[in-house]
Amino acid sequence: MNLLAVVSSLRKGKSTDKLVDKAIEGALSKNPDINVKKIYLSDYKIGYCKNCLTCRDSKTAEPYAICTIRDDMDILVKDIHDSDLLIWGTPIHMGYIPSILMTFIERFVWLFAKPEGKHLTLTNCPTPRSNKKRKSITIITNGIVPPIYRMFCDEATHIIKETVKETLNGDNLGSLYAGAIEKRGVECYLNKAYKLGMKLV
Repeated sequence: MNLLAVVSSLRKGKSTDKLVDKAIEGALSKNPDINVKKIYLSDYKIGYCKNCLTCRDSKTAEPYAICTIRDDMDILVKDIHDSDLLIWGTPIHMGYIPSILMTFIERFVWLFAKPEGKHLTLTNCPTPRSNKKRKSITIITNGIVPPIYRMFCDEATHIIKETVKETLNGDNLGSLYAGAIEKRGVECYLNKAYKLGMKLV
């Protein structure tokens, strides 16, 4: 079983990173044999999607289409494909996910999804190319806004949740919003991250 932890924070060793590590600990406490890979998106060269639609329109029978851009996404796409469990760790930037994570998501959505889904009267929505099931959790950090006001400043959780569901056939098992970290510190959220990680297994 493979666990992929994706960290979009540029600040290694800080709040988001610490909480992701704690969630990994929680998962390993349930199954020490899990293969864990943690990636920092900032360590990889990820170019912007060119909106050429080659991946979206691909008729491949493989689990994912091939992007026309050659960069480090070639490595990351294989990591996503091999994953069974996913941990997403990201700070909130102006209420949304940071640009580096948005770029990453834009690059892989139509690789792993095909335009055959439907929502209400909308057609050509993303639906997974593969039947492989995955489990996913999300860890959100915010320096200023406390959890009580999460609904006003957290679009990140929804974006990640829907992307995982409609692209990676993922079951979202929960999320942690670690807010007001500048005042509260990260320590009060560590146990919650650990328990959230346990849910993956």
